[in-house]
Amino acid sequence: MKDFRNKVVVITGAGSGMGRDLAVKLGARGAKIAISDVDPEGLKTTEDLVRAAGGEVHAQILNVAEREAVLEYADTVATHFGTVNVVFNNAGIAHHGEIEQTDFKTFERVMDVDYWGVVNGTKAFLPYVIASGDGHIVNTSSLFGLLAEPGQAAYNSAKFAVRGFTEALNQEMIIAKHPVKVTSVHPGGIKTAIARNATTSGAHEQKKTAELFDKYLARMSSEKAADVIINGVQKNRARILVGADAKFLDIWVRLVASKYQGVSARVTGYLLSKTR
Repeated sequence: MKDFRNKVVVITGAGSGMGRDLAVKLGARGAKIAISDVDPEGLKTTEDLVRAAGGEVHAQILNVAEREAVLEYADTVATHFGTVNVVFNNAGIAHHGEIEQTDFKTFERVMDVDYWGVVNGTKAFLPYVIASGDGHIVNTSSLFGLLAEPGQAAYNSAKFAVRGFTEALNQEMIIAKHPVKVTSVHPGGIKTAIARNATTSGAHEQKKTAELFDKYLARMSSEKAADVIINGVQKNRARILVGADAKFLDIWVRLVASKYQGVSARVTGYLLSKTR
């Protein structure tokens, strides 16, 4: 995917953050953009920005956790544009809370959006991406798909699952000799609204948790993150690490193996005490 001009690019979770910036940047490069989100106002803003950048855009409200809706959406986009080349399964939500205090429904809700949303989007669009003859599936995992963090069990579970699903898909495309590249994206601390929109359980206060993330962890702008992702996709990288934190911690976990858990528990435990 050296050139996005006239390629049909689908982006979920495009109402803000990295999804919005991917849509605007790729629209400016001449791609035909299909965007979706559950937030009508955010989606409309992204649609207007893509048009202002000179891009052709199709926008639709969509909950990626609703499988039948995603299947219908894939047909709609393919009919509208005639083909689909690239899919960014980017939509995601977050929850902060220890396993003891997090109820089953919360685990299910995070998995439905963050994991099943990726599976739904991949399965729905894959036949069209294969048929395009020049396709790419890009699934957003996380730094927390590379290492686990206390208080992030629901999010870790989904993002580890996305990583495994995506890496398996990549190998299957190679074996089948399909004209489809596959990429797993692992952003570190990115300045988006995901922490501010996250839910919490137990004694943690949502506002304090979001402030902690924004102050200590969110180091890269979503615009810069989008540039890194686009560059990685153009280079057909199977894994894209976004941010110095993601790169450093990926290497650290590889070197120390399971020993990272003790260090992470102490550091994160101290930071979490500030959210109570």
